[in-house]
Amino acid sequence: MINASRSPLLGLFRSQQATSRREQLCATLRLAIANGSLRLNEKLPSSRQLAADLALSRVTVEAAYARLESEGYLRRQTGRGTFVAITLPPARAAAAIRNTGTLPLSARGEKISLAGGCQDPPLPVAFAAGSPDLRTFPHDQWRKLSTQVMRSTPSGWQGYGDPQGLLALREALARHLNQSRGLRCAPQHIVILTSSQQALQMLSLLLLDPDDRVWLEDPGYPGARQAFYCAGARLEGLRLDDEGAQILAARSAPRLVYLTPSHQYPTGVALTLTRRLAWLDYARLNHCWLIEDDYDSEFWFDEMPMPAMQGLDRSERVITLGTFSKSLFPSLRLAWMVVPDALVEPLCRLRSVLDGHSAQLMQAVTAEFINRGYYSAHLRYMRQLYASRQRHLCRLLTEKCGDLLAIDPHHGGLQLSVTLKFNADDRQLSQRAAAAGLSLIPLSPLALEHENRRQGFILGYAALTPAEIGVAVSLLATLLESARSA
Repeated sequence: MINASRSPLLGLFRSQQATSRREQLCATLRLAIANGSLRLNEKLPSSRQLAADLALSRVTVEAAYARLESEGYLRRQTGRGTFVAITLPPARAAAAIRNTGTLPLSARGEKISLAGGCQDPPLPVAFAAGSPDLRTFPHDQWRKLSTQVMRSTPSGWQGYGDPQGLLALREALARHLNQSRGLRCAPQHIVILTSSQQALQMLSLLLLDPDDRVWLEDPGYPGARQAFYCAGARLEGLRLDDEGAQILAARSAPRLVYLTPSHQYPTGVALTLTRRLAWLDYARLNHCWLIEDDYDSEFWFDEMPMPAMQGLDRSERVITLGTFSKSLFPSLRLAWMVVPDALVEPLCRLRSVLDGHSAQLMQAVTAEFINRGYYSAHLRYMRQLYASRQRHLCRLLTEKCGDLLAIDPHHGGLQLSVTLKFNADDRQLSQRAAAAGLSLIPLSPLALEHENRRQGFILGYAALTPAEIGVAVSLLATLLESARSA
């Protein structure tokens, strides 16, 4: 009887995919018999015991036993129990193993699986990149607004919504973006989404065919790379200099170009006005799309950020996107796109068949938060707070790690990048850092081309107090000293 050795069955059970728990258990037992884990005449656990072991109902186990008895795999004897009834010959055993495995994915599914997905670290983790300080968020203000919205429209936020997004939010956002970022947009040009990653996936579906060329910064944002890779595009990296992404004039024109011009991920360099105008001319002459990810534009510290490229565009080639995840809080799940007229209807139709729309209540509260001036006030306060934390981090890094790493140029954001001054594998160091409670994103995997790779890390500081930054830098210095001495 297997009651003491249920772990192999438990592992097999969890690995099987089926339409029901009964079929999942049937597949598990067939595989265990086929691979010899369960041998001829071996007694199985009682239905009560197996149900407890696998967290199933006893009815499910009884149904699975009955099914396998009818198929000849098991025999059941009243008063004695359930036994393995057959030994499969090698050929049939191999077939049984194949049949109980997972069905193959489509080519698109394989690409999505291989892309690895995007996952932000749980909070709080020292140096977690892109994590805002949620402890200083105006929770009482937000809670009062939420209550007011629910009372003023008791049923308006409970039903289905517009795939394009709540009109009140699009109106508020259009005013804010036109004033603060120099965009030229009306509410009808804005589409509300759950995340910038969803925006990239939707644009990939609408604008790209397999083997289309996509240019993107190298090193660059992995979420964009994964979205375009999953769409079957051919990715080509854009080298960076002090002015930002360079144009690949000698190569065939792409279908789409992805840029983070306000605060390049991960280097922090800003695309100069000269380079922005050159890219706009290139897109116009070569009939390609420019995706402007307005990443971290809210958090320039010592000067105003350069206006968005969309405001300079006269040929409707620019698609600008942004998110509230960093400026408000990640679980809000609200982002936006400003798109040319020709893309509004296709994007709304696509949204309607994906997930319909974003949460009505959260859209309404965010609109009020913007309209009452709370959003602008919150951004001003957070800019000052993050600037002081960045200065504190840079001072400590210079004092404790100055001979171990170099701090890349920076003007704002929620994190900065550093480059190692000694030979080491940043991926291995990142794994060692995780064991010490540090979240270090290695720089080398962010590059497409080998010649653009460098060894270093992204260090997030926005969510850390000065005291927490001090502890994290001390841990980092110890880790790097140990690695250099090894």
